[in-house]
Amino acid sequence: MAEVSIKGTARTEFGKGASRRARVAGLVPAVIYGHGEKPLHITLPARELGVALKESNVLLNIDIDGKAELTLPKSVVRHPLKQILEHIDLVLVRRGEKVVVSVPVHTEGKHDPDGILEHQHNSIEIEAEATSIPKFLVLDIEGMAAGTSKHASDVVLPAGTTLVSPANTIIVHLSERSTAVEEVPVAAPAADAEAAAPVADAEKKD
Repeated sequence: MAEVSIKGTARTEFGKGASRRARVAGLVPAVIYGHGEKPLHITLPARELGVALKESNVLLNIDIDGKAELTLPKSVVRHPLKQILEHIDLVLVRRGEKVVVSVPVHTEGKHDPDGILEHQHNSIEIEAEATSIPKFLVLDIEGMAAGTSKHASDVVLPAGTTLVSPANTIIVHLSERSTAVEEVPVAAPAADAEAAAPVADAEKKD
């Protein structure tokens, strides 16, 4: 998995006004917590942080006044419209310790072409070493028949990881295409309608 080094700065101002000024200056307010340590309030460069967060479950090695802290993003807040980073919570991790994380699931293989693949869950929770979190997991759907499902228990897990999500969690379902043909009323040909008009007129005269 990716590990990115980034320089942080301790925060001395708090509140909405201070956070707004930090964002204007290109910084993102953040909090580091965990392992019984006192929460550490810092700011991180928005551009570097944004690039790092493109990786799933990226480890951030944050340098604060010469002291490095290994962290894992826990909660990321973005502006609902502009999607600008507004705040991030980071949890302290130690090399060798195990953490529970949500990891994306990718499908591989060809399923029954008569079915429509429906994704029920795009990720599952696993327990893995903090420095060995996979970027994604693979679910083999080769030869999957219409009307069947694949579950969390079918996902291939790397060595050293264990499944946390319920084993029967449906990841994908291959629904059957409808074979019913909808009957559409057929309009009377224009020629028949024109032929019927004189007859109707004749009846009126009688």
